[in-house]
Amino acid sequence: MPMGRPKLPLLLRPEESEQLRSVAASRTLPHGLVRRARIILLSASGMSNQAIAARLHLHPVTVSYWRRRFLQQGLQGLHGELRPGRPRSISDERVAALIRKTLRAGPADASHWSCRSLAAQTRLSKTTVHRIWHAFGLQPHRQRHFQLSSDPFFVEKVRDIVGLYLHPPDKAVVLCVDEKSQIQALERTQPLLPMGLGYVEGVTHNYVRHGTTTLFAALNLATGTVIGRCQRRHRHQEYLHFLKEIEANVPKGLAVHLIVDNYATHKHPRVQRWLVAHPRVQVHFTPTYASWLNQVEIWFHIITQKAIRRGTFRSVKELVAQIEHFVRTYNAQASPFIWTATADSILQKIGRLCEHISGTQH
Repeated sequence: MPMGRPKLPLLLRPEESEQLRSVAASRTLPHGLVRRARIILLSASGMSNQAIAARLHLHPVTVSYWRRRFLQQGLQGLHGELRPGRPRSISDERVAALIRKTLRAGPADASHWSCRSLAAQTRLSKTTVHRIWHAFGLQPHRQRHFQLSSDPFFVEKVRDIVGLYLHPPDKAVVLCVDEKSQIQALERTQPLLPMGLGYVEGVTHNYVRHGTTTLFAALNLATGTVIGRCQRRHRHQEYLHFLKEIEANVPKGLAVHLIVDNYATHKHPRVQRWLVAHPRVQVHFTPTYASWLNQVEIWFHIITQKAIRRGTFRSVKELVAQIEHFVRTYNAQASPFIWTATADSILQKIGRLCEHISGTQH
């Protein structure tokens, strides 16, 4: 029978037991703290140090250490202590100087700083510069693109279009309409190398152009289906022909609301005359430089990624056939996009961007 020093009894108060169970079941707290809470709970249930160590895959000395520390310091004792280490070799002043140089000045021979170029300027190591940048969220090599609308009726148009998305009118069809122009039929000069174990698909940089096509598309807001038509050119004649196709596909008795951008083709006099002759078709223009409000742009991204970008086409006819095939298969399983942004949330975001831009002016 093993002999040893008798253990002090470990009794938990109800509030301690509840806190330890909460910590032991956590998936977000540090793993070490969770494991220590389990040690105390098992020890309080009467298990020996050896049994706890075997169950948690620990050394018995570790179990004994944390059991003893809990008895001495309670729950606070389960938190690790700060360990001594070498003091920082870089002062706060040098860190602040590096950050100021990153934000307020640029290199004389480049558009932005790199870790190596700034390290040479500040006489710090490349690793140190990278570590400081990472700590403060600085990324000089990256840019985020934006374009503020100059439309004087920006607010009114945003509220109009978002209102159609969130509260579509009764007895009406809402369609997001646009064109994807200059889609190139590109043929790679050499066959694709198929993907294999350990390497990705190979494709040549060189290609032969075989012409272009323009895809006119109308996304049904309620069903997610798309009316698509490829045309050789991108003029008001083709757009007017597409409008007639849309009007013919919508059942009689339903109003038609079209969301379009400000491209000149959409405002051509012949188009305007046709709209006057067909009063059930109402047009809602997006603000200038705000085509992101048109949901059909989401669908254009999908078809580009899935059917166009990685394809190889020996003729425009092949490209058009691929687009038409994608439209058919997409419509067979289409579902509407879920729009959640309100007009107020969009305007608030634009306002924060404007404040950020004005704050950068000196």
